[in-house]
Amino acid sequence: MGHLNSMELPEPGARDSSAARTSKSRWWLWIVILAVVAIGIWYYRGHSTSEADGKAATGAGTTGKGKGAGAAGMTVPVVVATAQKGDLPVYLIGLGSVTAFNTVTVRSRVDGQIVKVNFTEGQFVHAGDALIEIDPRPYQVMLEQAEGQLAKDQAQLHDVQVDFERYTLLFNEGVIAKQQVDTQQAQVGQYQGAIKADQATIDNAKLQLVYSRITAPISGRVGLRLVDQGNIVHSSDTTGLLVITQLQPISVIFTLPQDQLQQVLVKLRGGGQLPVEAYGRDDLTKIADGKLATIDNTIDPTTGTYKLKSIFSNENNVLFPNQFVNVHMLVDTKRGLIVVPAAAIQRGPQGTYVYVVAGGNTANIRTVTIAQTTGNDVGISSGLNPGDVVVIDGTDKLQDGSKVATSTSPTGGAGQGAAQPAAQNGAKPGAYSGKKSDNPAANPSGGKSR
Repeated sequence: MGHLNSMELPEPGARDSSAARTSKSRWWLWIVILAVVAIGIWYYRGHSTSEADGKAATGAGTTGKGKGAGAAGMTVPVVVATAQKGDLPVYLIGLGSVTAFNTVTVRSRVDGQIVKVNFTEGQFVHAGDALIEIDPRPYQVMLEQAEGQLAKDQAQLHDVQVDFERYTLLFNEGVIAKQQVDTQQAQVGQYQGAIKADQATIDNAKLQLVYSRITAPISGRVGLRLVDQGNIVHSSDTTGLLVITQLQPISVIFTLPQDQLQQVLVKLRGGGQLPVEAYGRDDLTKIADGKLATIDNTIDPTTGTYKLKSIFSNENNVLFPNQFVNVHMLVDTKRGLIVVPAAAIQRGPQGTYVYVVAGGNTANIRTVTIAQTTGNDVGISSGLNPGDVVVIDGTDKLQDGSKVATSTSPTGGAGQGAAQPAAQNGAKPGAYSGKKSDNPAANPSGGKSR
């Protein structure tokens, strides 16, 4: 029994103390678990409340949307215009540069000092008007010298002619030899040649006097003065005295894509003149009217364009050399189209359509086919009839069958934008060639319309 006593067995009192410590440690563990559970319950309830609020808000939005959708049945105020039957012009548009019909750099043809300037900068002059005077006195002296030499040679010619007549009589009487007569005749010829040379010198001196008075070779506008009075000028100077540009008439050189060349050639071969209009940089303000003169004989391979030259009378001098303009050339007219404002055209999955007001106050969708767009007007080839009322403002609130309250645009209906020509650029049918727009229209002639 001794070895049993030697084993270290926990005493009853120690076992109770250890159990008490274990129970105390488990108590704190349960407190932590309960705290975690409480936090989880709190978070779950808060999240559920947020979802419930979101669903409530979504339901409210859905209810509001339903009300908005229901509002489609309400009367929508719109602006309308009446479709009209008419013609739309087709224009080719290109960027052009104004070029003076004639440009002259006036230079001096004689040497001398400028003694007088007879023009003011920017003045309009006519051909033959005196512009600049160069000191004429050196050339006047040359003229007098030439005239004096002529008088001297004329006197000597008279003397040798008299001697020639004497020698001829003496030779006929057999007094002198034929050689003397021939020599005297040669002297007569020499002085006759000298007189012609003297006359040429006189004419040259007179010409220098004319050159010393510089006149306008053409009619046009004088630019800035390049040389002032008192300066010495020479005929070899590379810098001119002034520049004159002819403004009436004036030409405009512009370019078009090569795809449109045949269309223009057909019109020119038919003998007709193509009207041309020059517009400002905004492509809205018309500056002048002209006509096509000719086209270039080559196509630029780097740009795929060709040049055309148009002529403008420019009576009011509104076109200025080197000015950039937008050129609109009329090449065709689409006839018998139904014309509506471009604002009436809408696009969607069903294609191109308009809202037509029928029955007095109901807007219905009508699919249409666009044939030509010119400025603010669109030509419809099918889908509309003359007299149909189309919506041009307020379409964003419309659905098929919506009730509308109509009013007329203060600018009127179709046809108001026809003053702005359209372009035809031979690329993608129905795309505008100028400014961007939400309503490009197909052009059956194969060009772009603006």
